Formats: sequence, C-alpha cells, structure tokens
Amino acid sequence: MASFPVSFDLPTIWAFVIAFAIFAYVVMDGFDLGIGILFPTLQVGHERDAAMNSIAPVWDGNETWLVLGGGGLMAAFPLAFAIIMPAIYAPIIAMLLALVFRGVAFEFRWRDPAHRPLWDIAFAAGSTIAAFAQGVALGALLQGVIISGRNYGGGWWDWATPFTMLTGISVVIGYALLGATWLIMRTEFSLQQHAYRYAQVLGIATVICIIAVSAATPFLSNAYYQRWFAWPSILIAAQVPLLVAIFIYLFFRSLNRGDHALPFLLALGLFLLNFIGLGISIYPHIVPNQITIWEAAAPRGSQMFMLVGAAVLIPIILAYTAYAYWVFRGKVGAEGYH
Repeated sequence: MASFPVSFDLPTIWAFVIAFAIFAYVVMDGFDLGIGILFPTLQVGHERDAAMNSIAPVWDGNETWLVLGGGGLMAAFPLAFAIIMPAIYAPIIAMLLALVFRGVAFEFRWRDPAHRPLWDIAFAAGSTIAAFAQGVALGALLQGVIISGRNYGGGWWDWATPFTMLTGISVVIGYALLGATWLIMRTEFSLQQHAYRYAQVLGIATVICIIAVSAATPFLSNAYYQRWFAWPSILIAAQVPLLVAIFIYLFFRSLNRGDHALPFLLALGLFLLNFIGLGISIYPHIVPNQITIWEAAAPRGSQMFMLVGAAVLIPIILAYTAYAYWVFRGKVGAEGYH
C-alpha cells in the first residue's frame, strides 16, 4: 500500500526549500526561455525588440533560483548530488553552455547591431537547447539511475531514452507557452495578437505533452504506479489530474475572452500542478525509488547552519525580485517604455 510519509524534520524542510527554488526557477526563467524559443517566429524589428524589452529588466536575476536549487542539493543532500550529477552530466553541461551563449547574445544584440541576426540565432538556439536539456535531465532522473554502492553506476548515455526525449520536448513546448502568455500580458498590438495565436496552438500541444508524460510515468516503475493508483494514495493523487483539467478549461476560456494576465497565471498553475504530480511520484525519495531524503541528508549541524542562511537570504531574494517586477510592470514596447 502506497503512502505519503510527511514530517517536519530538517531533511524534509530542505527538500521543500530545494523544491521551492526549482519551481521558482521554472516560474521566473521559464517564460524568458520561452520567448527565446518563440524568437524565430517573431517579426524582425519591432516585435523582437518589444519581446526582448519585456524581459530585459528581470531575465538575469531569474537564474538565481537555479543556483540556489543546485547549491542547496549539493550542500543539504551531498550523497544525492554525487549520484545524480554524473548521471546527467551531458544535459547539464549542454544547459549551462546554452545559458552562457544565450546571455551573451542577449547583451550583444543591442551593442553589436551589425551582427544582430547572428545574435538572434544564438539567443533562440541557446534558449531552446537550455529548455530541452532541462527536460531531458528531469526525465533521466524520473526514469531512475543505476547506483553502485554510494556512486553512480551507469553509463554516459543512460540519460538518452525515448522517455527523456519526450520530457525534453515537453519542457520546450511548455516554456514556449509561458513565453506566449507572458507576451500577451506585457505587449500590445500585433505582437500581442500573434501571442494569442501562439498560445492557442501551444496550449493544445502542452495538453498533449501532459497526457503523454502522465501516461508514461506510472509504467516507469511499479512504485510510481502504486503512488498513483493504489489505495488510499489514489484519493490524493486523483485530485491533481482533476485540477489540471479545470485549469486547462479556464486557460482556453481566458484566451477566447481576450484576457491579458489570466492566461499567464493559469499556465503557471498548470506547471505547479505538474510539479506537484512529480512530487507525488518520487517523494520521499530524492534519487527515485532508491535513496530517500533522510538517507542522502548532510549532518544535522550542517543542515541547520545552512537553514539559518537560507532563512535570511530567501526573503531578501524574494523582496528584490518582487520589487523589480513591480517597478517594471505594465506594457512594454520596442523603445523600452513601461
């Protein structure tokens, strides 16, 4: 019988801190990666400039959460970090290199207009590769890794499977949906109308991806199947697909009504529900079906010391992030006005 053990000890608290950081990264960086994914479809000139200006004040601070999630995993759960990272080295390296090229392209497309088409290609390619690599890494973790003793025991290419390709493509499509809904909320005129059309198509594609990944996941492991379909855990798990269906209905209704902010918020809600579904599948394991958060945890003293720092820094990060979004709220144009 499947169960959901919950306690409020340090490993559990740190698991939620890391989960929060990862989801905050998805929320903050997902839409600007999505804009990069959509970039080749935008008209050269006003549309591309307006799209870039809509994320210019906030994009480089969004990856703070990625650092917090990765650093927190290494410090709070060193055994899990030592096993997981070698299993997904290739997609992680690809993601980091793509983010570097994307960041350089973002800056240089304004400072080197003579080569702007080249920088636009680098921005779009970096965004797409980074999103795909994140999805592949997630799929590789979810499908399980081979452990030998206290080390990773698999091969360099174990991450490359049909399931990880599916999760990689799904993340690209999902981020593109976030990008389209962000443009609906933050832009006007022709770009906003294009974003509405993109959101309709990408919304349908995202629903297909959600169904495909959700259908495949329970059959990766009997433990996943038990979590979703065994009694009494099904009473909790069944609420997630029900809420997903409600959010999908509200999302398309908001698009048809021409709402500006609601499609973006509902798209974020879909990501949150899928994130909760991921938690249902793997909790309390941090290396799925093999190592729990308690087995992988650092010594209590280390976790407590880091928790004090996190309790100080996370509110500060949230405060300056909220302030930046508040200052640069409203519609934006190619000239950079808000």
